[in-house]
Amino acid sequence: MKSRILEKWKTMSLQQKLTLVFVLTAVMILAVNLYMYAIINGMTGRVDEVYVSNVRMNELSSALDRVQSSTEEYLNTKSSEAMEDYYRSEQEFRRQIEELNTQVTDDVLLLTEKNIRGLSENYLDLMADIIQAKRGRNVERYGSLYEEACVLYEEIHTFIYSLNNEQFKNNSETYQILMNSLRYTELVTIAVLLVVFLGNISLIMVSTRMVTKPLHCLAESADEVARGNFDIEKIPVQSMDEVGVVTGAFNQMVESIRNYIEQLTETMERENQLKERELMMQSHLKDAQLKYLQAQINPHFLFNTLNAGAQLAMMEDAGRTGEFLENVAGFFRYNVRKHDQDASLEEEIQLVDNYVYILNVRFAGEIHFTKDVDESLLNVRVPSMILQPLVENAVNYGIRGLDREGRIELSVYQKDGRICICIWDNGAGMEQERIRQVLEGEIKEDDISSGSNGVGIRNVMERLKLYFHGDAEFSIWSEGKDKGTEVQILIPEE
Repeated sequence: MKSRILEKWKTMSLQQKLTLVFVLTAVMILAVNLYMYAIINGMTGRVDEVYVSNVRMNELSSALDRVQSSTEEYLNTKSSEAMEDYYRSEQEFRRQIEELNTQVTDDVLLLTEKNIRGLSENYLDLMADIIQAKRGRNVERYGSLYEEACVLYEEIHTFIYSLNNEQFKNNSETYQILMNSLRYTELVTIAVLLVVFLGNISLIMVSTRMVTKPLHCLAESADEVARGNFDIEKIPVQSMDEVGVVTGAFNQMVESIRNYIEQLTETMERENQLKERELMMQSHLKDAQLKYLQAQINPHFLFNTLNAGAQLAMMEDAGRTGEFLENVAGFFRYNVRKHDQDASLEEEIQLVDNYVYILNVRFAGEIHFTKDVDESLLNVRVPSMILQPLVENAVNYGIRGLDREGRIELSVYQKDGRICICIWDNGAGMEQERIRQVLEGEIKEDDISSGSNGVGIRNVMERLKLYFHGDAEFSIWSEGKDKGTEVQILIPEE
């Protein structure tokens, strides 16, 4: 049995061990306290009951006095208040005498109670007759009855006094016996609590020693390792609690360090070879970087060629062709320079101007573009390429193919402490469900292939969110089909 308990102890966790120890000690102390409390509480209750009979007799005597005094008060004054006092005292006295003994017995005390009850009932009957005679103005009758009642009053008081004295003698003897028992119980309680206290201390010391001894061994071994001595013996694992797990991990760690030191020597021999290979890799990396720089020449070659064509057109007096080529070159130059960078609002608006100019050349001036820009905001930094995609959407999916004149307006102004950028067109408009799908990114692949404007807008929304750390608002308004569309961007001021 003892070995089974020890094995069970070894498999418990540290928390379970400490909890078990403290629960056992607490249960022992609680059980002893409850047992002693029950004994002392029972004895205290018996002590309280000792003088209950005396208290009852005193209350009975007081009630009798109140009946007598209230009757005298009524006989002297015949007031309604005195009558009410009489009835209240009479009911209280009658309630108390009903608790007295009515059985015939050999017990002197109980027999005295029976006599008191009989005399009290006769006394109350006389009092009722006296009150009735007083109310009937029969002076001679209530006078004689009152004298008889006074005799009964004195007899009842004598019996109550005698019974009270006898009960007090008996109760005093019982009280002394109970007090002696109570003092003895207190001594026994103190002795039991002292034994339980010493037993709990012994249990805690033994339990904590079983827990802390492995920790002490672990601390000594860890100190040796800290000094650089890895040639230490493995610490025996005596239990499977947290200390045992840490001890096993420590043994494994020391063993791994030993192996690491052995492998480190071999690794250092290989490092020279690795350094030679690293030099070769750096050489190859430089070659790759050179090829990457060469690949960057192609976009620059494109807009440099366009610039050359613009100059040639100017030399041949083809002004519009030269201006067109300059705008196209500026458009491509912006894309090459600003890829994955931010830009000022002035640069973004210039890109939109270039784009609209190119489109008007292509479509014979069908796009009517106006702008209203607060020039104090031109230096505000924003992610690059956020306005041109929105204008492109307004052209492709808003005003293109309209029977009426298509117009696009760009406005930049301050609003409620923020910067507002609006792009409005008077084109095809959008349904509310379509706006919700665009803003929530619910556009499917078949929508993209059919020419949806959701992909470009979603791209702008994501870049604004990242650039301003979520402190940018993007919204779309449209009253429906053929009612035009307005895109609004709200960004914080710098």
